[in-house]
Amino acid sequence: MRQFFRNNGGLLLVAAVLLAAVLALGAGILGYDPVTGVFELLATPFRAASGAITNWTQDQYDRSFRFQELEEENEALRQRVAELERDAIAGQDAARENERMKDLLGLAEERPELQYRDAAVVRGASSNWTADLTIDRGTAGGVEVNDCVIDQYGYLVGVVTEADLNSSVVTTILDPTLKLGGRVARTDEAAILEGDFTLMLEGLLRLAYVSEEAQLVTGDQVTTSGLGGVYPPGLIVGSVQTLYVEEDGISRYAQVKPAADIAGVRYVYVIVDYGE
Repeated sequence: MRQFFRNNGGLLLVAAVLLAAVLALGAGILGYDPVTGVFELLATPFRAASGAITNWTQDQYDRSFRFQELEEENEALRQRVAELERDAIAGQDAARENERMKDLLGLAEERPELQYRDAAVVRGASSNWTADLTIDRGTAGGVEVNDCVIDQYGYLVGVVTEADLNSSVVTTILDPTLKLGGRVARTDEAAILEGDFTLMLEGLLRLAYVSEEAQLVTGDQVTTSGLGGVYPPGLIVGSVQTLYVEEDGISRYAQVKPAADIAGVRYVYVIVDYGE
């Protein structure tokens, strides 16, 4: 190689000078700067990279901006859904209130001598020994001890046994401590309705002191008798399920299934006056 440059060095020098001259002549004719061209060639990759970075940055900004817009739209939709849910609940409450008012109107038309106060059950309590409810009406609303409490269909739920200013305790007809006069509608048989510890757990009560002559059958409707003047007569209590003979072989009693849904009742009416 050294020998080649030693022998041909002059020729190479002449060729380089001629090439430079040709480039200079071409640049003069075409207005092209070869140095600038070299720099342009070297700068091209950097320009491409810069453009890619700029485009990526713009894309990320657009995505972030769009994400913020979507978040705002989602928040607006969530608020709208919440408003619609509140409106739906309010509508359902209004519908239930209208239904209760219609029921109350129907009861008032059926028994015009009775005066009612509507109430909501705020606590239900049942154990092996008691079966009572707490309602949101008290003495401030005209409720007193011994007032009868019925459901929306006029079925007897129980009797008020405690009354505070704004709430009352209702002892239901299943409670073993409650006793009231009963009557079999078909036969006009009079007896005593009372709770029973064992039957209470089955959702039943007793019709006690049924006479030997009574011809009771399953399904006979039992109402309050009104004897003694403490409770209004004619309130539907339930229906006879089975007739039994006591252990003494003489006395008889019937199991009665309440007409009211004692465990599930949510709204009731208190009879504050029955025109005695």
